[in-house]
Amino acid sequence: MKVTVLGAGLMGKEAARDLVKSEKVEKVFLCDMNTGQANAFVDRLGSDKIEVLKLDANDDAQLKEVMGKGDVVINALFYTFNEKVARTAVEIGVHSVDLGGHIGGATDAVLGLHDEAVAKGVTLIPDLGVAPGMINILSGYGASKLDEVKAIRLYVGGIPVKPEPPFNYNIVFSLEGVFDHYTDPSHVLRNGKLEEVESLSEIEAIDFDGFGELEAFHTSGGTSTLTKTFPNIETLEYKTVRYQGHAEKFQLLVDLGLLQRDNKVTVNGTEVRVRDVMKEVLTPQLLLGDKQDAVVLRVIVSGLKAGKEETYEYDLITLKDMDTNVTAMARATANTISVVAQMIGNGVIQKRGVHVPETIVPGDLYIKEMAARGVEIKEKIIEDSVMA
Repeated sequence: MKVTVLGAGLMGKEAARDLVKSEKVEKVFLCDMNTGQANAFVDRLGSDKIEVLKLDANDDAQLKEVMGKGDVVINALFYTFNEKVARTAVEIGVHSVDLGGHIGGATDAVLGLHDEAVAKGVTLIPDLGVAPGMINILSGYGASKLDEVKAIRLYVGGIPVKPEPPFNYNIVFSLEGVFDHYTDPSHVLRNGKLEEVESLSEIEAIDFDGFGELEAFHTSGGTSTLTKTFPNIETLEYKTVRYQGHAEKFQLLVDLGLLQRDNKVTVNGTEVRVRDVMKEVLTPQLLLGDKQDAVVLRVIVSGLKAGKEETYEYDLITLKDMDTNVTAMARATANTISVVAQMIGNGVIQKRGVHVPETIVPGDLYIKEMAARGVEIKEKIIEDSVMA
């Protein structure tokens, strides 16, 4: 198969790194506006399978040209391009996957192309990161083992291995995205009804081996399509994991109006967005740099099986590869989208149309493929469990 990767940022490059290792991938096209950055990566990679192409994603003709070179497209561009890339994939008849984007209805727009994708005989799968992405696949896998699903609880955190004050946090993706997750409302299912709760709220303690007692709190976007896939279950909630005290400190920034998207002030006659100031102040302090990060994840799916209460729990702890300097978040995210893209390309996934990860990705094979890449997801079965 031939795979086109749009975007030579961190996730695009790491997806390409995984693709060239596969015997079934004969060619990888790594496309970016900054070909210098992409070529430097390819030189270090040392594979004759990969070719760098220049791409201005705003140029429709150029986008069609580079996408048409592959059988499957991995969209690692900023989420604002997701709908455009998906529409182009349907138009030219190639399969496509993306990393998701809950803001502005980006994923909903992609899902709206289902009938057109079926007619063109292509498969599109959005939301293939970690959250959403990995948690969706594991939720669907756990649910498939139950006769009736009652509750799904999701916990995910990208955290430093050695925390430093004041926030005990380092950036593993866009700080703008972090602000959005902390200020937009979180969607949950409670007693079978869809509700909104404030982000940074309902803090609870959670333990992961080697990290001690951490905290988990509501943030937006994590449940993604799961509330529609499982609309009749009693409980569904997503919480972000951080070191203790993190939520309280960011709550103060929210309460002061420093993170709101549209809050503006005038300074010496110039109007500035307060959030932009906060990004400029905090970014240099929070960069991960050479430090080691970790991704911790827990998916808990509870329900009934053969008349008895049963729970499937999936745990992940993965660390930055200090030899290659690939972050834990990149390992978990880029490998997820690469694995699923290859499942489409090699015929494991044959269903056409637009499908969400929890309904189409085979969880058992996904876990096996991720383990082969050093990202180990452990399953635990709890019988006669108590479902709160």
